[in-house]
Amino acid sequence: MASASGFQSRKGVVSATPRAVFEFVTDLRNFRQFVPENRISSLEIDKESCSFSVPVVGNVNVRLAAAEPYSRVAYSGKALQDNEFSLTLEISGPGDGTSEVRLFLEAELNPILKMMATEPIGRFLETLVDEMEKFTGWGTPNQ
Repeated sequence: MASASGFQSRKGVVSATPRAVFEFVTDLRNFRQFVPENRISSLEIDKESCSFSVPVVGNVNVRLAAAEPYSRVAYSGKALQDNEFSLTLEISGPGDGTSEVRLFLEAELNPILKMMATEPIGRFLETLVDEMEKFTGWGTPNQ
């Protein structure tokens, strides 16, 4: 029986205001900035949804689910043969041109799948935060 499993990243600091981060991440076409091309295939993307294939995981579908201006963006999706998940980005900022970001992923996983997925999901979230911290093009969306 599957139950909700939650995962979270560390808090990262990015070189952009909360507004710039929010505006960038609410357009899924910008997603490609944070995912190395050799990690995914069959990418189809538009402003509010994307789909791609990941080795071992298979097809992944993601769509923008909710957005609270400058503080929170939520995505919903399906992976691993119709397992639903949500990915939430929380954004906060001290007002000095930087922002703090943290990612939360929740998925319905059976105990065996959770055991197998915990480490890869953790690496995925940390990689996203690492890439967001390195990124310098927040004010110039890649559309």
